[in-house]
Amino acid sequence: MSLFTEQQIQQIADAVETVETKTDAELVTVLAAQSDDYRYIPTLWAAIIAMLIPSLVLFSQYWLEAQDILIIQIVTFISLALVFRWPPLMLKLIPKKVRFWRAANLARRQFLEQNLHHTKGETGILLFVSEAEHYVEIIADRGISQHIADQEWQNIIDAFIVQVKNKKTADGFIDAINSCGELLATAVPATHTKNELGNHLILI
Repeated sequence: MSLFTEQQIQQIADAVETVETKTDAELVTVLAAQSDDYRYIPTLWAAIIAMLIPSLVLFSQYWLEAQDILIIQIVTFISLALVFRWPPLMLKLIPKKVRFWRAANLARRQFLEQNLHHTKGETGILLFVSEAEHYVEIIADRGISQHIADQEWQNIIDAFIVQVKNKKTADGFIDAINSCGELLATAVPATHTKNELGNHLILI
């Protein structure tokens, strides 16, 4: 199921098209609902908690047989493994570094898969968002990055992240595309008509 309406998707494509009339850059937008399924996370946390049960029993006032402890461990492991798979809870169990590493890795894969590294003049630029992780990244090829400081991109990213957290991702895309367009029109102005890559939002 798409995170956006058809109208929102079209508005993003139109914004990209408008930007590309003023620059030689090729802008591609990608939206991921989530960068990984993190299937191992619920299992890992459930296993850690289940393994702690014998220690908890030793410090309690109850005396249990080894078989009883084993049964409690098994029931605890299975129950928590299922409960921890609830998406809102699961994401809270994932360390921020892990979530961002997964999202950053997916962004770099998308830069290559969308052939942004093969554009004429090395002017490909990726605007990537992974909504579940509240992660935004802009990856610019060498033909662009040599003209625009990293802090300029970071300012756009920071503003976009706020909108993602406020569940205004579609608006965030439009604003970020326009902000990128202002930088690109100055740093890499249009010198010829081209459209090497599609303007539509890529949903993964």
